[in-house]
Amino acid sequence: MRNSHEIDYKIYGNDIQVLEIELDPQETVIAEAGAMVYMEEGVEFQTKMGDGSNPSQGFLGKLVSAGTRMITGESLFMTHFTHMGHGKSHVAFSAPYPGTILPIDLRTIRNSTLITQKDAFLAAALGTKLSIHFNQRLGAGFFGGEGFILQRMQGDGMAFIHAGGTVVEKQLNNETLRVDTGCVVAFEEGIDFSVQRAGGLKSMIFGGEGLFLATLRGTGRVWIQSMPVKKLIQALMPQGENARKEGSILSSFLE
Repeated sequence: MRNSHEIDYKIYGNDIQVLEIELDPQETVIAEAGAMVYMEEGVEFQTKMGDGSNPSQGFLGKLVSAGTRMITGESLFMTHFTHMGHGKSHVAFSAPYPGTILPIDLRTIRNSTLITQKDAFLAAALGTKLSIHFNQRLGAGFFGGEGFILQRMQGDGMAFIHAGGTVVEKQLNNETLRVDTGCVVAFEEGIDFSVQRAGGLKSMIFGGEGLFLATLRGTGRVWIQSMPVKKLIQALMPQGENARKEGSILSSFLE
């Protein structure tokens, strides 16, 4: 028997997508505050602390759970959308920047646990547990783009994450994959995530691939995004400002 609510969904669009969730009476979907685009008649929402995965959790437990979200830079509160009417109704969400919305059935994930970058969560069926995941490798925290703190999603229902640009799913079979830092969206539990220097000093400065690369090792699935939000910001930044930033980096190595 499932702990999570069973929800149906559709994803509309290509580059700037909209996720539409179909709710039966008394079904609930949780989402990031501010992600809602529209909701039909019968759907009501409440802003709550915590994800609602443990209904018997007391106020202190909810406060601790919400506090961990603040550590990842997310809002203290989450929005719960419930269909209180009859028949079927719909609520829709959008990602905060252009890219891809990725539907994940957590039952198909190893140990029903998915590790994601801290701002990847968009929405999920009620019953999905959201918590923080500490990267045990300190270097990954300082240089990895993903940060020392990642996000863990656990459950047996649908969860939806968003990524920048196009998403590529890779299956590792006791293999190693090196990725531009920040391009890692999510990976299954059991994959080792670390950061390594990107070649020699010359390659690091002039190679254009950044100073460090994320390294993923093990067996399981990995999801990669082509345009993380930091790259999008850099691409939109005036060229003179980009040149000044590059010059300051180079100067720091030559001093």
